[in-house]
Amino acid sequence: MAITIFGLGIRPDMMRSGALVFVAAKVSFAVGISSLALVYLAKLARPGGERKPQSYLVAMPFLVIAALAATSLGLAPSSHWNKMIVGDEWLECLVAIPVIAIVPFAVSIWAVRQAAPTNLARTGAFAGLVAGGVSAMAYALHCPDDSLPFVAVWHGGTIVLCTLAGAAMGPRLLRW
Repeated sequence: MAITIFGLGIRPDMMRSGALVFVAAKVSFAVGISSLALVYLAKLARPGGERKPQSYLVAMPFLVIAALAATSLGLAPSSHWNKMIVGDEWLECLVAIPVIAIVPFAVSIWAVRQAAPTNLARTGAFAGLVAGGVSAMAYALHCPDDSLPFVAVWHGGTIVLCTLAGAAMGPRLLRW
């Protein structure tokens, strides 16, 4: 997180109460994802662990942010929807979150590999989900786009992208 703060910087209006509320919402979304995914990743890391978790709870933060985004769009005039969804920093978000996720993903893979998981694709997916959530937490301190639809699409979408990348790489990286 420190590398992200020094590399990208913290948004200049961070201490304004309005900005702080939105940063807290973005960080809460990412913390919810990372926390739940980490619980399941710990279970999946051990042989036989794939039989225990009911991982559908990990979808809850995504469902909550999607519902809040839909409500936000419903309350706004349709002429504002494009700006609310696309924002000004969509491309930076699309690139930054997966790039920042490389280090947490590598650390997660290294740690999980020590425990000898058996469902490598699923374990890799959860390692990617954890890394994407941690990355989104760090990026939230920099991102000036605060609309809930933006957070749902771009933060949520890039976290899903990290999850898919983890699922694809898991079988190669976690093989023992």
